[in-house]
Amino acid sequence: LLAAGLGTRLRPLTDSTPKCLLPVRGVPLLAIWLDLCHRHGIDEVLINTHCHGDSVRDYLVAHQNGVKTRVVEEPVLLGSAGTLLANRDWVASESRFWVIYADVLTTANLSRMMEFHLGHKGIATLGAYEVSDPERCGIMDVDSEGRIQSFVEKPKQARSNLAFAGIMIASARLFDLIPKTVPSDLGFHVLPRLAPEMFAYPISDYVLDIGTLGNYELAQKGWPGLD
Repeated sequence: LLAAGLGTRLRPLTDSTPKCLLPVRGVPLLAIWLDLCHRHGIDEVLINTHCHGDSVRDYLVAHQNGVKTRVVEEPVLLGSAGTLLANRDWVASESRFWVIYADVLTTANLSRMMEFHLGHKGIATLGAYEVSDPERCGIMDVDSEGRIQSFVEKPKQARSNLAFAGIMIASARLFDLIPKTVPSDLGFHVLPRLAPEMFAYPISDYVLDIGTLGNYELAQKGWPGLD
């Protein structure tokens, strides 16, 4: 669960509160994600932090929901891909693992996404949804079978409006494609190299990237909850 971002676009809210603990209708994003994981059989989660790591740890001590959590603090930000590489041993015994951006708010059915992944046998499966502002997102071209033909992070001229939802299932082969430079980013440095060995899982459920104050306000109005 990638939660180390500085949340600069959400200031002043993130001056004293980590982005993953910002509440949506009274419930912190982190709590929503752990609830969603628990519902879909994900029983162990690693959470990376940078600023306010103690706040995250304190919250987890006081709010346990059946998901085992491990917090890893990054004194220097490693980037989304760098975090995966640094914690490779944590999933060494797993044939597949989830990568989730903690600032995404969704009601996506993770169990169905896993079924899709197992049926397509790609290196990775990316949750995908349509957006109105593709220049702000990781954009993919997908063929009729769901295979991703290309991936471009924040394209100047987007070829589609199908965006990466910040939810991903990957196999261990992903690690071999992560550069050892720090920081390294999934969207810029890894995913473009994986096409066409990835598949897109279309998410028709609620998805919203809580990356800006505007979207955070939208979440307070439109979030349907998990029930």
